[in-house]
Amino acid sequence: MNGTPYAAVPQAPSGSRPRRRSGVVFTVAVSIALVLGAAVMALVLLASGAPGALAIGVVLAAVPVGPVVACFMWLDRYEPEPVALLALAFGWGAVVATSAALAVQVLERATISLSSAWSAAIVAPVTEEAAKGVFVVLLLLVRRHEVDGILDGIVYAGVVAVGFAFTENILYLASAYMGGAGLGPGGIGAATGTFVVRGIFSPFAHPLFTVAIGIGVGYAVVTRSGVIRWLAPVVGYGVAVGAHALWNGSAFFAGGSLFLLTYLFAMVPAFLLAVAFAVWVRKREGQMLARALADCARRGLLPHQEVPWLARLAGRRSARSFAKAHSGRAGAKAMTSYQQQAVELAFLHDRYLRGTAPADFVQRGQAMVARLAALRPYVLFPPSSPRGWPVGAQLGGPR
Repeated sequence: MNGTPYAAVPQAPSGSRPRRRSGVVFTVAVSIALVLGAAVMALVLLASGAPGALAIGVVLAAVPVGPVVACFMWLDRYEPEPVALLALAFGWGAVVATSAALAVQVLERATISLSSAWSAAIVAPVTEEAAKGVFVVLLLLVRRHEVDGILDGIVYAGVVAVGFAFTENILYLASAYMGGAGLGPGGIGAATGTFVVRGIFSPFAHPLFTVAIGIGVGYAVVTRSGVIRWLAPVVGYGVAVGAHALWNGSAFFAGGSLFLLTYLFAMVPAFLLAVAFAVWVRKREGQMLARALADCARRGLLPHQEVPWLARLAGRRSARSFAKAHSGRAGAKAMTSYQQQAVELAFLHDRYLRGTAPADFVQRGQAMVARLAALRPYVLFPPSSPRGWPVGAQLGGPR
């Protein structure tokens, strides 16, 4: 591997132990927070004394979760994030962020005691976005190797927000079902109406707000400017709070008459813009992956003929199908592991090429190259390049 940034060192990198230790600390700390948050939310839900209303709230709140999470998973197909970490993100939003925000808001009512309108427009956005954003910032500080760029920030922030919206919707739906002061007569009709507003017309509201924090954190990873590295998450948080405040305020001020206008002329365009931006980032990520893998091949880190089967999603699927047809499930599993490791190397190598590589990039690169070498005898690639890939070419956009 002469001429490469990753010298051939077969043993495990010395930097892996601190990383594993920090990963364990992160998992333990988040797990403790999840237990405490779940206990708080369980007390809140049990205090309602209406198990039937809660059951209806849970069922209705769960409906939009799958489709919204699936959208973020679709964005994350080039380098899928660990399922366990995504589950922690969802759990953080569902119980830690909700309980923390709720505790601060209760404290606000007991001390400052703002009106409901001002509390919803100021206190709720500030506390809720902070509580959700903490998880993404923790990833940046403790497990930075899991966040390779803007798209990863979008995915983690979005999943946290989906978890938060799930629990919040349970509370709103259960309250609507029970009815009472200011909530109408209640019943399934009221719960259904609330579900239509929150679960059908605005299921992306919380993810849309918190994604701004994810973009800021992701940009902090890829920028070469030390100032912007610290400023980007703060700006992202400010945008999230501002959008959230606009959304909440439109429902409380002017008798709620501004809500529909805000929805049609602010939230819908912002949502479409966010979708377009996420798709654009995803496309650029695919192009970056092809370039980085091609450069890895030129440096001798992997064979040139493998690049088409690693850089494009369609090529990856074809390679896995070919491996399964000729080597069974074990061959398909080996191919999947090989592709995933090659993609992780490509993301690390791209940061090296752009001058934003982490301090331990050499050790991490060594481990990845060694892993590829260990897997290579067990993978079987198709004999010709994927359809639409020019013969001899290693670059190209995603398909």
